[in-house]
Amino acid sequence: MTDVTNLSNRRAVERWERVSVGDLFERLTWSYPDKEAIVACDGAFADPALQRVTYRQADAIANRIANALLARGLQRDDRVLLFCENSVEAYLTKFGIAKAGLTCVPINPLLAPDVIGHLIDRVQPRFAIVDAVLWPKAQEAFAAHGVNPDVTIEIGGGIVPGGVSFREFIADADTAEPDVEIHADDVWQIIFTSGTTALPKGAMVSHNYSYLAAYSFALTLTRGLKFECDLRLCSFLPLIYHIADQIFSFPAFLSGGTLIMGRGYDPAKIASAVTKERATALWSGSPAMLTDLVAVLEREPLSYDVSSLTTAVYGWTAAPPGLLAALKRHCGDDLVVCEILGQTEAISCHRFWPDKWRDTFLATSPAHNYVGVPNPLVAGDVVDDEGRSLRDRPGVPGEVVYRSPVVTAGYYKDEAATQEAFRGGWFHSGDVCEYDADGLRIMVDRSKDIVKSGGENVSSLRVEAVLHQHPDVQKAAVVGLPHEHWGEAVTAFVVAAPGRAPDPDALIAWSRGTLAGFEAPKRIVLVQELPVTVGGKVLKYKLRAENKELYE
Repeated sequence: MTDVTNLSNRRAVERWERVSVGDLFERLTWSYPDKEAIVACDGAFADPALQRVTYRQADAIANRIANALLARGLQRDDRVLLFCENSVEAYLTKFGIAKAGLTCVPINPLLAPDVIGHLIDRVQPRFAIVDAVLWPKAQEAFAAHGVNPDVTIEIGGGIVPGGVSFREFIADADTAEPDVEIHADDVWQIIFTSGTTALPKGAMVSHNYSYLAAYSFALTLTRGLKFECDLRLCSFLPLIYHIADQIFSFPAFLSGGTLIMGRGYDPAKIASAVTKERATALWSGSPAMLTDLVAVLEREPLSYDVSSLTTAVYGWTAAPPGLLAALKRHCGDDLVVCEILGQTEAISCHRFWPDKWRDTFLATSPAHNYVGVPNPLVAGDVVDDEGRSLRDRPGVPGEVVYRSPVVTAGYYKDEAATQEAFRGGWFHSGDVCEYDADGLRIMVDRSKDIVKSGGENVSSLRVEAVLHQHPDVQKAAVVGLPHEHWGEAVTAFVVAAPGRAPDPDALIAWSRGTLAGFEAPKRIVLVQELPVTVGGKVLKYKLRAENKELYE
């Protein structure tokens, strides 16, 4: 019965009143039932019938998944493990898990077997779904920890023995909405952090977190459109095991638009998908990935037409003005480009529009990585070691802290890490920023990536940004390595630009024209590639571990 007496301590009782990720498709069946909700590019589906899915179809399939899971005896809060890359099957499974009142636990397939085993032990899944092509990577860890896949998505292989195919799993399941109790603050997904500095932690994501994060980015991604339902959001980066699903897929549905999904990062396929599907918004990943896309467009200008793009979003580090100018040559001067700073625990955080703060951007990028201001959902500050705000002390680095409903509820079964992160009413991000004179935030570094050399703190991001300006450098990553004299020596690992052969000593000398003496690299190591996450972030802990004896 609807409560018309109490004005506080109220929770939604009826299904149509609640906030649940599982209801995203169902609500669109009342407005755009036969509009395409998801368009999958080659490789991002097992069943060809799922390549183009309407809202009505997506909701029916998600209901079948939910009812099939409940028919297996799963109960509220049980964890369902996914070991999958992007596919319509895996993506709709996440919605089915949410509809069933269960908790989705996707795992990054690139993780080492021992780490996968650690995560399995942490979450104790009741059910598991894998991509056939990924099973060889999972088999060792699954077997060692007593897990066998219940369902196989038949991409790149057959059914794992002991389980069934995705199609068989849902074949006889009911398309009706399951009758389960769900509340906005229930945790529907555990997303593990990327593990760039330590073992991954399981960030608990509520339905409320997802809705608010998605709505906040829907505002960003629909810029330049006459009608928000015209949003055609393209993402080839991970949407299954990465927090990007919140802000680079859900906004398409909250706008009544369409998600264009690729299997994995491939700049040529991205250019082709934008051209064919007339995408309006692109999640491009890092500036390095955006550079790859522009290179494809420059190399084959007659093969692609990306003029439909009105918005492009990148993150993690500054983009050179020349790169954004090149992108606009292909998309048009009205393209809105946005840099974001976020993390698994708090994805809807800072935004910086180079065109809004054009003079600042042109004068400082890429040597200074401006990340702008927190979005309106987030209270964000930069504080010193005593927790005091640095707002009135521009130029002084400190830790970024947040307060918002769009912040993780904590780290699953890790009280120590949760208490360390949540202090004084704020979530402590581990990112280091500083204010400028106008109140804009400048990203300095991750706190664990700052190099302490000769008593000075060196921003690895700043050194990387300077190196990236040299024509011989395609990619650079800077870390601190043990050194008898300096404590930590600023060390750069550089991937040469195509057709170039940089001289390490000459590159160090060149960098000193911009960097202070203590900031300049003590050594530059040429490498063929850098270890990165699927989102393009460099795994600096690997560089430190593999090269810890470099100066001995």
